[in-house]
Amino acid sequence: MPAITPLPQPPRRVSIGVGDMAASNDAGSVLATYALGSCIGVVAYDPVVKAGGILHLMLPDSTILPEKAAAQPAMFADTGLPGFFQLLHSLGAEQARLQMLVAGGAHMLVGQDPFRIGEGNWRATTDFLKGNGYTPQHVEVGGTVNRSLSLELATGIVTVRMPNSVHQISLAEEQTDQRTAFRRTG
Repeated sequence: MPAITPLPQPPRRVSIGVGDMAASNDAGSVLATYALGSCIGVVAYDPVVKAGGILHLMLPDSTILPEKAAAQPAMFADTGLPGFFQLLHSLGAEQARLQMLVAGGAHMLVGQDPFRIGEGNWRATTDFLKGNGYTPQHVEVGGTVNRSLSLELATGIVTVRMPNSVHQISLAEEQTDQRTAFRRTG
């Protein structure tokens, strides 16, 4: 009788909703968030401990809805970003090793947008990151298209999906020159 070889388990997919975050060091997991329009997605990965996470923030400033910020801090840049990096650090990720991609911040309304939410989200995210010594290696913000992101924790590969294209970026290797790749689409 031939030997029976079990099939490998497919990766566990963890979906991160709007105004939510997740982080893990489980190499068998894939983290994903969908339909980033004016929202911002922050993907961070430490290639040494293979810990990473995704934050899907919706608005820049929690002072407009303090009750909502208390219940769902990941919804806002000013409360979600500190919590996101604390969560990553609790998994052994170190700031100096974190590789990051920031995406979203698109202009999704047809015509004039008096609120300019995507721009506000991007500005709040940038201010926090710079103010706290974080440098995203990859930036894909603006334009008029939505993006979906997934992070494979085993490899550090981020897949960026847009309506008419898909591409992958590796966060597994530390960048030595700290140049930011900027891509504006749509």
